[in-house]
Amino acid sequence: MENTPGITKRKINIPWLFEMALRDSRKNRSRLLLFISAIIFGIAALVAIYSFRYNLQNDINSQAATLIGADLVVSGNKPVDAAIKPLLDSLGDKRSEERSFASMIYFPRTQGTRLVQVRALQGGFPYYGSLETEPVQAGSSFKNGKSALVDKTLMMQFNMHVNDSIKVGEVTFQIAGILDKAPGQTGIASGVAPIVYIPLQYLEQTGLSKKGSRINYSFYYKYDKPVNMSKLVKTIEHRVDKADMNIETIEIRKENTGRSFGDLTRFLSLVGFIALLLGCVGVASAIHIYIREKIASIAIMRCLGVKASEAFLIYLIQIIGIGIIGSVIGAALGTSIQHILPMVMKDFLPITISTDISWLAIGQGILLGIIISVLFALLPLISIRNISPLNTLRIDYDNVNLVRDPFRWLVYLLIILFIITFTFLQLDSWLASIFFTIGIFIAFLLLTFTAWLLMKLMRLFIKSSWGYLFRQGFANLYRPNNQTIILIVSIGLSTTFICTLFFIQSILMGQISLSSSGNQSNMILFDIQTSQQKAIAQLTKQRGLPVLQQVPIVAVKLEKINGKTEADVKKDTTIKIPVRAFTWEYRVTYRDTVSATEKVIKGEWVGKAEPGKEIPVSIEDNFSKRNHVNVGDHLVFNVQGVSMPAIVSSVRQVNWNKIQTNFQVVFPKGVLEDAPQFHVLLTHVPSAKVSAQFQQAVVKQFPNISIIDLGLVLNVIDGLLDKIGYVIRFMSAFSIITGIVVLIASVRISKYQRIQESVLLRTLGASRRQIFTITALEYLFLGALSALTGIVIAISGSWLLAKYSFEVPFTINLIPAVILFFIISLLTVIIGLLNSRGVLNKPPLEILRGN
Repeated sequence: MENTPGITKRKINIPWLFEMALRDSRKNRSRLLLFISAIIFGIAALVAIYSFRYNLQNDINSQAATLIGADLVVSGNKPVDAAIKPLLDSLGDKRSEERSFASMIYFPRTQGTRLVQVRALQGGFPYYGSLETEPVQAGSSFKNGKSALVDKTLMMQFNMHVNDSIKVGEVTFQIAGILDKAPGQTGIASGVAPIVYIPLQYLEQTGLSKKGSRINYSFYYKYDKPVNMSKLVKTIEHRVDKADMNIETIEIRKENTGRSFGDLTRFLSLVGFIALLLGCVGVASAIHIYIREKIASIAIMRCLGVKASEAFLIYLIQIIGIGIIGSVIGAALGTSIQHILPMVMKDFLPITISTDISWLAIGQGILLGIIISVLFALLPLISIRNISPLNTLRIDYDNVNLVRDPFRWLVYLLIILFIITFTFLQLDSWLASIFFTIGIFIAFLLLTFTAWLLMKLMRLFIKSSWGYLFRQGFANLYRPNNQTIILIVSIGLSTTFICTLFFIQSILMGQISLSSSGNQSNMILFDIQTSQQKAIAQLTKQRGLPVLQQVPIVAVKLEKINGKTEADVKKDTTIKIPVRAFTWEYRVTYRDTVSATEKVIKGEWVGKAEPGKEIPVSIEDNFSKRNHVNVGDHLVFNVQGVSMPAIVSSVRQVNWNKIQTNFQVVFPKGVLEDAPQFHVLLTHVPSAKVSAQFQQAVVKQFPNISIIDLGLVLNVIDGLLDKIGYVIRFMSAFSIITGIVVLIASVRISKYQRIQESVLLRTLGASRRQIFTITALEYLFLGALSALTGIVIAISGSWLLAKYSFEVPFTINLIPAVILFFIISLLTVIIGLLNSRGVLNKPPLEILRGN
């Protein structure tokens, strides 16, 4: 015994592991590919979005100059002070000036009217890019006479043609060309506020630049030689800020545009990631069943001396190999799909997006696919370590249960950390990524609990008095090898995403429609001068329309909050007052009563000011929270150069969803009556015909007055929500496709598990029709319950969003959800029956021999 040589520890033979993994996979490659196919569409979605993101960023960098149209832009919303004018005149080698404002225009030939964005332009702007027009020369020639460029949507809407005329204020312009695109303009922007260009030299003649008109002043500069714009901005920004004007350069626009669309691509990345997570559920479930089938093979290998770790590595190599193949296929598919994204997103983009192949996006997609396929496959794979040689005699999966395996909880932790880290990289916020992960976890938990509860209830409710086929079909929901949890989670989650989208769109559109129904305000007239107030009210009544509201509006700025100025806030970062509170121009009103859309929640309403005392003002709840101002605090307002000390007497809660005039700050009567102001009138028009006739009468008599027709706004918002919905549905389609793939994969896997059971039924005399009925009942119930659970979660989520986020009544359209319910239920049954046809169409002996 003393001379017995010690037992040497055998080293792991890596080439042999790869050879065994290859040999073992020969009979199972189609099934392994089916396992990993669940992640293909998730990887495709992410690669498409990553490619879109990188191409978008490159295109923003290369086309940023055409977004702004100049090297430098200085803009403000009031006439230029004499103190800043010499500086503005000294900038740039080439200069252009633009004044823009909202105004009604009139089409004499068709007698149509429309609220547009008028841009009065002088100079060679744009210096980068061009005003894209038809004919091409109209982009520059319109400045030479009384000519205009009119947005193409307006031209189509009012059936106008080049050389027709439009009336802007008091001046009639000939249409020189159709405006296809202006610098920085998107398809959505042209639908909300179509642009009309006129020469600046005719602006005064239009009569639309009177005192009180709301005009934006922009100055564009081009430098012939390279200039350090960052250094120039630092040199002049103090003087420009002091004049209440803003500065923008190509770099600033590049950053702002990249940030805006970065948020969009991050959101789309999360939608694609959800599709990938959905696929991972399918991977985990499929590998779970696959390993269960391999218990006997693994036990035999253990008897032949294969270590548990080696058996684990053999199947891990298989998963990594198939994961690489699945990820490469997904990356290739995503690269193809990215050609579609620019077409889907074109209405939201101010630039032309290229569709170059992004190798970085492909590399990220493949790496992510490998990581996530291995990570989610680890849950069932680690059970291999617990399979002993004894399993060759007693094949019982319960003996390799994972519940007490500490590595199981380590894998769970890794999955959670992975999801949080990935979402953090998209959202750049740990708090947001944690809440996103919790939301996903709750949705999975609810769906899993629903499936578990269903299985428990089926055991209790199935009665012997039921017909055999019904008993057998419903019993399959809880019997061994059931698919209840995986199908309810995957299909239910896809249903939840789509239904939530439909419900939120329905809630928002329902609220807007409600605001325009009945005798509520659905037309707003603004920019009414004080001298026009009585005349416009009289015209409204002559047309048989009610004057629901006439409200004066005064532009003011905040100078001090509790003695603190903008300069104090910039110096002392501990002061909890945002700088924006001082830079923002507030539109305020004065009255002695609380309106129907307001409720005083703090303090006491004071409707009339007392001479010689601080002015008691009422502030809106969000204004109070945002600026850390409350009842009793002291404010100083600048009203057209006059300082007015005020004290907060009350805080109001305002329903901003109602279409009427609402204000952040309300003054009492007896203070602002003599201040420069304009007025707003609200009325209700019963039909589109009456609306058109009234607008024509107003524009002819008062061309400076602008009109918002809520019916038109409703159409624009509806179109906008449809476009946004289309984008989200496009991305959510990956989740649906993944859900279908998971469904097919799960049913295909269960086919192998159910063969012996079906053969036994066939051997005992069951007909094809009986097995067909049993299968149909099982999948009908699974599909119906999955869809129903997803719809219920979507309704709950939409209710929470309506109540706490949008703060509107919860009203939804259930028709899309009902249609989706029947489609998913039917699809589940069809897929289940198609995958069972092999058992139904062959004799029992042939199936047993093939198995």
